Amino acid sequence: MTDISQRLTEKADAIVEQWVKAVSQDRRIQSTDHLSPTAVRDHIPVVLKALSTVLSRTEESSVEALAKASLEHGVLRAEQGFDPTEIAREYHLLRSTIVSALQEDLLNDSITNVIRAFLLIDAVVDEAIAQCFKSYVRERLQELEQLQTQLTLTNQELTRLVSVSQDNLSYLAHELKTPLNSIIGYSELVLRQQKKSQVKDSVPTLDHIERVLRNGRQLLHLINNALELSRYESGQMQLNLTWVNVRSVIDSVLEVIQPLADAQNLQLILDVPAPIQVLTDAMRLQQILSNLLSNAVRYTPRGTITITCQPHDQHWSIAVSDTGVGIPPQDQTRIFEPYVRVVSADHSHLPGSTGLGLAIVARLVKLLQGEISLTSEVGIGSTFVVSLPIAINVPEKALCNGMRDEEGHC
Repeated sequence: MTDISQRLTEKADAIVEQWVKAVSQDRRIQSTDHLSPTAVRDHIPVVLKALSTVLSRTEESSVEALAKASLEHGVLRAEQGFDPTEIAREYHLLRSTIVSALQEDLLNDSITNVIRAFLLIDAVVDEAIAQCFKSYVRERLQELEQLQTQLTLTNQELTRLVSVSQDNLSYLAHELKTPLNSIIGYSELVLRQQKKSQVKDSVPTLDHIERVLRNGRQLLHLINNALELSRYESGQMQLNLTWVNVRSVIDSVLEVIQPLADAQNLQLILDVPAPIQVLTDAMRLQQILSNLLSNAVRYTPRGTITITCQPHDQHWSIAVSDTGVGIPPQDQTRIFEPYVRVVSADHSHLPGSTGLGLAIVARLVKLLQGEISLTSEVGIGSTFVVSLPIAINVPEKALCNGMRDEEGHC
């Protein structure tokens, strides 16, 4: 067996060179494409040296050196981006290359010595694999831990930036509302004075002022919607729960919507079969209905808008149906996202749309523990159905905050 050990030592350089070539050309080990032969070779001479000492009965074993080199090899392969199957493949090629190089010598030895040689080759290569994977896995776990730490820090920074952005948006919106309200108020005042004066040349002036007033109101509406959305996203939107009559909420909304519908010769149909008392936030419910009905009026050039209300055991639903332009299928899946606006038949956005109304509706419905659904067909119309609980399920403490008597009892 000493001869086999000696032959391995003599052929070590050739084995290394042949193995490097085999690994570099193997298409199942693509991580070597950008590596130099030296980087590929790494600890293989140490493996062969350890194998030689194990095969020899006279030399001191260098298995400890093998273990250290294999541990370093695992770290290196992790840094080089190898995956586990590539590492297993390179050790498979090493085993084959060693056996192939010693084949002639093994054929000339006794069966006992050949079996011993194969067993020792397997043992040494297996030990190298074990140590390599030990450090490889440890290195990858450290990479994952570092990545997780970095992701956590990044998430915290993103959360901070979102919070800062929302605060800045709220601050900016509030700052814009003050001069904007002044502009609207001043325009209304001038408009009233111009109409009273009945000056012959005032008609163009009135048109300009009305345009300023209309655009100012539209901008104020956009700012208010953006603030509302920002409050929801930052979790600052609170509920004020009371028992309310659904019909009275609908009537208050219709007082505002009816003139808009009349201006377009639209018929409003109300189908509320029986009074429904619900525990909810009346203002948020009113916002939902106002946005849905305003959208229906905006996107219905002619026909009818129907409001249907029905109780269902522990829930109740309200549906707003129109005979308007309808919503294309490709828009129906994203209609509740912020700033999404439906394109009309002439491929233009209808006036007065900010793209925030339905986004706010969807969030308010969720806040009221309900669900909203849509069915629509282009040229036929749309139906939005909102399903809400008869009584919102909240902790008793939160419920009492909005429902205490004069003595402070729930």
